[in-house]
Amino acid sequence: MRSTRARENATLSFGKPASRGSVEETFYPWTLTVDRFTAQGLMPVYGQATSPDPETERFFPTAFGDDTLRYEALFGFDPVRRISFALPFRRLDDVLLAEDASSVTRQNSHGQVVKIDKATGRTRKLLEAVRDRADWQRIKAAGEALAERYYTKARIARAYGHLRDAHQRGDFPIRLNLEGFFWTPRELMGIEPHLFAFYDQPDLLHAINETILDVYTQKLPLLLELIPADVVYIMEDLSGKNGPMLSPQLFDAFVGSYYARLVPVLKANGVRHVFVDTDGDFMRLIPHFIKAGIEGFLPLDVNAGMDITAVRRLYPELKLIGGYNKLRIAEGQDAIEREFERILPVIRQGGYIPGADHQVPPSASLEDYRFYIRLLKAAMTQSGLDT
Repeated sequence: MRSTRARENATLSFGKPASRGSVEETFYPWTLTVDRFTAQGLMPVYGQATSPDPETERFFPTAFGDDTLRYEALFGFDPVRRISFALPFRRLDDVLLAEDASSVTRQNSHGQVVKIDKATGRTRKLLEAVRDRADWQRIKAAGEALAERYYTKARIARAYGHLRDAHQRGDFPIRLNLEGFFWTPRELMGIEPHLFAFYDQPDLLHAINETILDVYTQKLPLLLELIPADVVYIMEDLSGKNGPMLSPQLFDAFVGSYYARLVPVLKANGVRHVFVDTDGDFMRLIPHFIKAGIEGFLPLDVNAGMDITAVRRLYPELKLIGGYNKLRIAEGQDAIEREFERILPVIRQGGYIPGADHQVPPSASLEDYRFYIRLLKAAMTQSGLDT
């Protein structure tokens, strides 16, 4: 295989990579897990990223990817360079609203009004960012002003340009995460108001999602022309253990219709694989995701009922990342081996990079995690055998 980047593309494209498929982890690690592994002898690597320009990092986060790259190298994973591209109205100016002897009240960068206890640092949310159309217009206007100032070709090049040469050489693939069309309104409105808004304020939801789409179609190409992402994953978390949080009809109207307009822009700008990140059981919505242009999913949460073998049987062309029950890693070597036996048929079919079905929990020991990785490397020698 010519490069790490080419290996990932071959693995997800149902090819037969030379020697083995990609060995990667699904997400960057859980802080508590890193703390436990460090206490058990892992070399400390987090917090060593070169300090970027704060204004650049605010809108175009990359520093977390530096630390994660070093962390995963300690375990022998293939390098994956993780980056983010923030929506400007999700990175507002932090504003002090009130202060007394015991607390401060602020409007934070997400537009929420919060009260912070000075003694404990505890934060209590007082108001969501968006309750009605007037709130949204105010936040949208603030975001547009920030976009005009910061979302320029020069600033985006300053944020991501240092990755270009290594990416072009194939040293690593780029994995870019975006906030999606279910995720973002929920973050702005709060969980319960958001769900009521599908019925009570549908025009507001469409207004928010049109703005999200505008940012991604107008500004994201400035990043993608510099470093075309290999995997884009759109954060949604629109399902729970009992199934999706919205009906297929609402999905089509409020989420899928926006994917159908976004995915062609991503593909036209060099994105190889378009994924959605959702926890929970989303089986009912898979045909609707596919219709909207989505090519794959992560992390495929086993404990919410997502069986990767069943998903592949029903939808053989779907690309998949994750799907390995993270809880098995804490149960010892026999459990780790059994879980690999369960997912091995999908590994052999290709189009699949196995990894933990969310962040590895701190209940896992460093020894057992290393054993999991040894078996993962062995299993990936069989990637693509059935193609």
